[in-house]
Amino acid sequence: MKADVVIGAQYGDEAKGKIAHYLCKSGGYTHVIRFNGGCNAGHTIYHKGKKFITHHIPCGVFYGVHSIIGPGCVVDPERFFKEIQEPEDAGIPAEALVSIAKNAHVITDEHREEDGKDSTIGTTKRGNGPAYRDKYARKGVRAEEMECFKDYLIDVYEELHSKPNTKVLLEGAQGFGLDIDHGDYPYVTSSHCTAASALLSGIPPQAVNRIWGVAKIYETYVGAKKFESDDDVFKIIRNIGKEYGATTGRPRQCNWLDWDFLEKSVRMNGVTDLVFNKMDVLREINKWTLIHKGKKVEFETEENMKKWIVQKANLLPTIPNVYFSGDPNGL
Repeated sequence: MKADVVIGAQYGDEAKGKIAHYLCKSGGYTHVIRFNGGCNAGHTIYHKGKKFITHHIPCGVFYGVHSIIGPGCVVDPERFFKEIQEPEDAGIPAEALVSIAKNAHVITDEHREEDGKDSTIGTTKRGNGPAYRDKYARKGVRAEEMECFKDYLIDVYEELHSKPNTKVLLEGAQGFGLDIDHGDYPYVTSSHCTAASALLSGIPPQAVNRIWGVAKIYETYVGAKKFESDDDVFKIIRNIGKEYGATTGRPRQCNWLDWDFLEKSVRMNGVTDLVFNKMDVLREINKWTLIHKGKKVEFETEENMKKWIVQKANLLPTIPNVYFSGDPNGL
């Protein structure tokens, strides 16, 4: 077995769906597994000129790859069936390609109702937190208990470990800064967002080959805490970058790239390939700024900023390949 992992290296919304979609095109994967989260996460994907926003469904469906909602996910039945219909209507055979791990957990009406009362964390109010709580309280509902899922259920162990030459892409949701253990608690999501958590899908550690960490050249965050600095430039960045939540439509708070936090993310996730998206946004405002050791570092040109980032990346333990969207060697 071989496996690659895609994780968000910041606070979610880094365009992981774009990178996972790109890898599916030429990666030779036999399976794509969404390994955490639920319908609180939205991956925006452009496939053959059409825009899709997925919440549960892994991006493998767009290239005919068996796509599994893994055991680390929580699934809302109503939203799942609505979501699977969109690619079907576009001629993509999602019904035949999507499976649900029988030990994934279910979001119920009661979970959504409870989550809808949140006013302190800034959740998407989709029921994820209560569903995960009940999972770990050992009183949750598993997918295998739902009659409506009977045609989609799969035993992940049997599927992955009984076939030769399995190659899996593990697609993560949210980002390292929202991880339940390593994020800014309590302003975090309810699942683990690290590369290590991808292994909980039933993947042996030695199978992992490449770990793709996805970041923006600036940062965004959606939630209740104050994240955005008091600088009007971030309003401009938000408008140019269309920084509004794919799931909720809420405006995302923006800030400069925090290199020290990103370095922590790269180190703890063992990132081998580091992708920076949204270069075009800073290009439009012609401001090349990041935060390092708590201070702003401003660059005169885009090339100077890229050079600085690559030099810093070369000092990290995994020495990740660095890609910038829009470059000839970019993604």
